[in-house]
Amino acid sequence: MHAIQNSLMRAGDYYRGVALVLIGGLFLSMNGIALRLLDDADGWQVLFYRGIAFTTALFLFLLLKYRGRTLQAFASIGPKGYMAALAIGLAACFYVFSLLLTTVANAMFIIGSAPLVTAAAAWVFLNEKTSTVGIIAMLAALGGVALLFVDGYSSGNLAGIFAALAMVACFVTYLLIVRDQRDIDMLPAICLSGLVMVVGGFMGATDLSVSARDLGIAIFMGAVLVGVGFACYTVAAKYLMASEVALYALCESVFAPVWVWIGVGEVPGSFTLVGSLVIVLAVVTYSLIEIAQERRQRVD
Repeated sequence: MHAIQNSLMRAGDYYRGVALVLIGGLFLSMNGIALRLLDDADGWQVLFYRGIAFTTALFLFLLLKYRGRTLQAFASIGPKGYMAALAIGLAACFYVFSLLLTTVANAMFIIGSAPLVTAAAAWVFLNEKTSTVGIIAMLAALGGVALLFVDGYSSGNLAGIFAALAMVACFVTYLLIVRDQRDIDMLPAICLSGLVMVVGGFMGATDLSVSARDLGIAIFMGAVLVGVGFACYTVAAKYLMASEVALYALCESVFAPVWVWIGVGEVPGSFTLVGSLVIVLAVVTYSLIEIAQERRQRVD
């Protein structure tokens, strides 16, 4: 009886984790269409108000979680945690500009290759072994990104492609730091990353005055789309393996181009469609192999 109950509990946790990742991906995928609906606010202005909303929302969440130990939670992340906050904050800045400077499909599928880039970086810097299939998946994803470059070059959107690549580099840096600090809750670091957005937006913007509509969109992005999305991913990580989170998080890259296609008629180019398919297949293949390996290790 106890074995059956434990099995049902594990199954419940698994499906709860999957649901959370899918919900988080759904919320995050709407950032692209939100940016396309702006009247005239530029990237710096969006970063400023998005950062304020994001930091405020996440700080309130941390207050509910830690209550009287909130400041202690921020102090416990240490110097590496502050480096992680800077890395993920810069990633958020590049994320916004990647979506503004190229098609949502181009940006999202480059960002979707992050699990493979993380594996490659861990292989080089942390000496974490990578299987032959993993290496093949990395090379395939690289080929897919190259096709997106071709599309970006032909449409004059290379700046957005480079912004997406910079976002992935910063995000992977954050993940490597988190891997080295597995026993520390990095939510305070993510909260502090909002301040990086605020500072970056303040320094880059020539004028912080925006329309009420644009202000509302920026606040909605920070407090709801990004805030809820990150919270769902964070909680889901308690129920799923990292490779499972990476697999289901691909829904963000799949959903985002659909919203702008339906909402504003932004149709991906042929090279983008092929390159995106290659990246998705590479990440899915890699994630499934990682899931199998992690499950075998847990059994052993």
